[in-house]
Amino acid sequence: MKKLAIEPLTRAAFKPFGDVIELDGAKQIPINLGTTIRFHDLANIDVESENGRPLVNLFRGEPRVLPFEVKMLERHPLGSQAFVPLNDKPYLVVVAPAGDLDEGAIRAFVTKGWQGVNYAKGVWHHPLIALDDVSDFIVVDRGGDGLNLNEQDLRESLWLTEEAMR
Repeated sequence: MKKLAIEPLTRAAFKPFGDVIELDGAKQIPINLGTTIRFHDLANIDVESENGRPLVNLFRGEPRVLPFEVKMLERHPLGSQAFVPLNDKPYLVVVAPAGDLDEGAIRAFVTKGWQGVNYAKGVWHHPLIALDDVSDFIVVDRGGDGLNLNEQDLRESLWLTEEAMR
């Protein structure tokens, strides 16, 4: 069984794949007569290729059980895809750089719960991997014309295990 190390999700580690959506370090702007704090510009939403438009969706992910077999990855070549959790439940993120799928460059991250991710245009990723409980996410995605989903099976499965979490 080929195991994939699971790293903590940080902005620096995830930068090649997109944005980590979190409040730590975000620009804060007081609004609404000082009664609200706006955490400003948390992700680069990129959906305009081929007349795309932003979609706001809710995804409800069934929990996965570890060990979990990663058999495939997908990408969205025409737009970014942001996942913002609505509950404080850790989930797993599996990614590889944009371009031709390089299976040797696949990485896995575990979130702190409230952290979101924004996959940059063309970044390979596994579909949602919720842990422990059913989890809801607001997903900002691309709608419009053009083929915006590619899926590719891996030559060799990778396994996510409890022991692989650092």
